[in-house]
Amino acid sequence: MQPANTLRFGLNDRIQDAEVGPAHVPLALLAQFQKDVGEFLAGSGKDIDPNQVMIAITEGSLALVASGLLAATGLWTDVAQLDHPATLGQIDPKRAAVVERWQAAARKNPHRRYTLADQNGATFVRVDAESDYRDQTAAVWVAVKKYLHGQITDLGGASKANVHLKLDNGKALTIASSQQLLADEERNRLYKPAVLRISAEENFNTGELRNLTLIGFEDRQNTWDETAFEDMVRKGTQAWADVSDDWLENLRNSQE
Repeated sequence: MQPANTLRFGLNDRIQDAEVGPAHVPLALLAQFQKDVGEFLAGSGKDIDPNQVMIAITEGSLALVASGLLAATGLWTDVAQLDHPATLGQIDPKRAAVVERWQAAARKNPHRRYTLADQNGATFVRVDAESDYRDQTAAVWVAVKKYLHGQITDLGGASKANVHLKLDNGKALTIASSQQLLADEERNRLYKPAVLRISAEENFNTGELRNLTLIGFEDRQNTWDETAFEDMVRKGTQAWADVSDDWLENLRNSQE
């Protein structure tokens, strides 16, 4: 599909026996549709400057027409890919998530329909109860084990034990745990730097984590332990005490 300057997002539905349009739309539905359009346009990349995109609300269902998209090659590549519903997982994950929400909403409501059309109103993407844009979220989530660095801001829980961790980048995560694991922990780790080993599912495309579970706390000593170093030197000296100097010299020469 060739890039164009405009893209029309349409939403059809019936609310209280009347067609949805600019003069008749629930506030929550309008807010969600505007949010979806914004996320679809932006995607995960930076090929669109939101400040340069203009939006017009037009008649004919509820329609938002975005203009200023001629240079958005990534957007138009993804729109073209939507001609094949089974390959939803191959487009930008942010845009795929929007289409997945539309497909789920349309299957719950037979009157709901989402469309993408050109400036003349010719539709090239239609999401409704009969379409089959497949939820491929599960296909991009993989099981991982990771170390997370941050500060513990809360831990425990009366019924569901968990750990609240603020990462070094400021993001807050909630990590499930067993009550026994937290009960066996002897150190007071609250409001202190920590390294947690966790299991989770990681999105292959976005790096997002879900279903985080605590495996254990890691203690890493960053200070120099002179006594331990001297002990290792002593043991090493004893282990090599009976080895001749000639053998060591030959070993060094063979490595050159």
